[in-house]
Amino acid sequence: MVFLDYYSAHLKKHVAQISLFILLIALLSGCNAVKRVPDGEHLLVDHTIYDGDEKLNDAEVYNLLPQKLNTRLLTYPLRLHIYNQARSNIDSILAVQAAKRAGKNTFWVRTLSRKQVEAFAKFKKSINTTIKETGEAPTLASEAISEKTANKLAKYYANNGYFNATVDYEITRNDNKRATADYTVTKRNVYTVDSLKTFIKSPAADSIYKKYKKDSRIQLNQPYKATDIANEIGRLTTLYRNNGLYHFDADRIKFIGDTVNTNNHARLELFINNRIITSGDGNINVPFKVHRIKKVNIITDNTFANQNKQLSDSTTYEGYNFYSYDKLRYRPKALANVIPLKPGHVYKDTERTATLSRLNSLRTFKYPSIEYREDPADSTGVDLIATINLTPLDRYKLRADFNVSTSNIQQVGIAGFGSILTRNIFGGAETLELSLRGSIGASDDAANTEDRFFDITELGADLKLTFPRLFFPFINTTNIIPPEWEPNTLLSVGVSSQENIGLDKQTFTGGLSYQWKPTRKKTFRLDLSDAQYVRNLKSTNYFNIYNNSFNDLNDIALETNGVNPNYFNSDVDDPELTIPSGAQLFIRDIQNGTLTVDNDTRSDVNAIEERRDRLTQNNLILSTAFTYTHNTKTNLFDDTFSRFRGRLELSGNLLDAVSSLADLPRAEDGSSTIFGVRFSQYVKTELDFVKHWNIGGESIFAVRAFGGIAIPYGNSNSIPFIRSFFAGGTNDNRGWRPYQLGPGSTGGANEFNEANLKLAFNGELRFKVIGGFEGALFVDAGNIWNVFDNVDEPGAVFSGFDS
Repeated sequence: MVFLDYYSAHLKKHVAQISLFILLIALLSGCNAVKRVPDGEHLLVDHTIYDGDEKLNDAEVYNLLPQKLNTRLLTYPLRLHIYNQARSNIDSILAVQAAKRAGKNTFWVRTLSRKQVEAFAKFKKSINTTIKETGEAPTLASEAISEKTANKLAKYYANNGYFNATVDYEITRNDNKRATADYTVTKRNVYTVDSLKTFIKSPAADSIYKKYKKDSRIQLNQPYKATDIANEIGRLTTLYRNNGLYHFDADRIKFIGDTVNTNNHARLELFINNRIITSGDGNINVPFKVHRIKKVNIITDNTFANQNKQLSDSTTYEGYNFYSYDKLRYRPKALANVIPLKPGHVYKDTERTATLSRLNSLRTFKYPSIEYREDPADSTGVDLIATINLTPLDRYKLRADFNVSTSNIQQVGIAGFGSILTRNIFGGAETLELSLRGSIGASDDAANTEDRFFDITELGADLKLTFPRLFFPFINTTNIIPPEWEPNTLLSVGVSSQENIGLDKQTFTGGLSYQWKPTRKKTFRLDLSDAQYVRNLKSTNYFNIYNNSFNDLNDIALETNGVNPNYFNSDVDDPELTIPSGAQLFIRDIQNGTLTVDNDTRSDVNAIEERRDRLTQNNLILSTAFTYTHNTKTNLFDDTFSRFRGRLELSGNLLDAVSSLADLPRAEDGSSTIFGVRFSQYVKTELDFVKHWNIGGESIFAVRAFGGIAIPYGNSNSIPFIRSFFAGGTNDNRGWRPYQLGPGSTGGANEFNEANLKLAFNGELRFKVIGGFEGALFVDAGNIWNVFDNVDEPGAVFSGFDS
């Protein structure tokens, strides 16, 4: 009988399941929206704002309304109906029930126990509370709230230059306990900014203002807007604090406007007062000064354990003073070159922010801070001493992960991952990370000819070395890419081996990449060298894996006259080509004309062989790529932003030049090879655009457009499988699984479909359904095609927008 206690104690852990149950009840039961509306009150079902006689549809204005209508799923007030399922007087009901059974030996007391009956009563109350919290109380029409709304709207229009605007409201109450509220705005004439006079007491502040006056957010002869005033205060504050006025703050700025008898004009006056400091028992006004950074002190081991120690090691490099409580572990030049804050510079907030951001990005220090103070040795009071406090993270960081999974590919999979990160390996805040991964899995795939339970294995290792600068030997790159752009260099090598009842392969990778970020929105990445070598270990197993290709080939063989019977197995009732010899010999006979077939059959066999050859050949890729990203998203909670990514990749040109100069061997088809492997040569470009809009409340509308093309040339007539495009999946055309769509109108007969041209477009409306449940309506359009390669199947080739 303890189950009642368990559910009562753990109710909140099952809110999702309970909400679904409540949702079902609400949909199936009779719904009365005004069920919980008190007598004499009315449910507010709509509110409308009119600009004169014209109905407004401006979401910004409606978002100002303090009273929100009951939320709707499409047109259905779902949360209101859920709320209505709860008892409004549950405490009274339970109290009456408790009084009736007090001192009595009722049926349920005898069957369960008095303790369990009381627990069930608490459980009923918890359920009722959950229903109310999941639902939404009815929004009631209110004179007080409507008057507050009218005043807020009037203030909004006044802040946009309509100082004489008035707002009237009317609440219409119906006999069915429902009501609507209408707000009518009479704006009258808009006031425009007629003049702007300035009264700036500090000469330094006045000089800076005049220099950048053209950038003012307040423009004459334009409608007055309070947001322009706020933006100008923000601009001036930022301007001054980035031009040496270290002590300046926004409280020193004041705007005063005159609109009396001005014929609908606003005459503004800007006052910027001096700095106020406390002296003795009073305050004095002191003009602002332009401050410069005289010294930059860097304490490299500012830890709690060292707080009572004396500094014991120090050195100087180009105006930077380095201090350490223990032995200095960082090379001064390397650390100074990554800090944007420079001795001798005018004080700037941007340099302070960039320095903290850069130090955080190194993954070497935690919570870096900067303290400023006026230099006591400077009688003019303009020199500042900046002290950067650095707390090193642990030199080594270990990480380990382990998981067990299942999927449509494998019955069970066991995977492990481990890594060790070493910080400051060369004394310049570099990081070296070694990661290892391994997995085993069990599959019932027909290609598994051995009786092993775990027939899928993968082992891999990666080594990454990161420099907090652009690493070019013998070249000082700080003059090209300054430290405030957060430059990084990544050197990486990797190796992996897969045994997956398939082709089985070994992969070797290596790369040299540079990344920098000149602004918060813009990021550049140059993959100067991206090398990848893929070696297939079981090419002869191809037709065991790609069953659709084999079935097509086998059907053609069964329908072709004169095929050598030795190409088939001994099963007379259901003969099949043997793998690999029978299938390969049959393809050979078709291609060399030993077997006479029509052109369509020959074309089908050639297509099967071309795909087999491409997916089983070893790949050698040496490419260079450049990526540009523009992202306006400011933080994780920003739901109105855009992101654009453009990428251009060139592969094989260097190897082609080496091959020509060294006169390296060529394959049978005339293509150049290096170490017996034909290298890939192509150009590939991708354009990706994403845009999100907040359309009110918690609803988001998102669109995405993607276009990509990879064109083989020179040493290649097709794109390697690992560099091709595919369609389908959760982030693409969601009606198809990954690799199941396309190419073109072929119907996707292959196990894994890919091509070298892709267009994809997505539109999605996201909205909150109830509680933690969210929903979306979306439409996806797109496909993959072949173009400029060796595929000539009409349904797969892009021939224009009619494709």
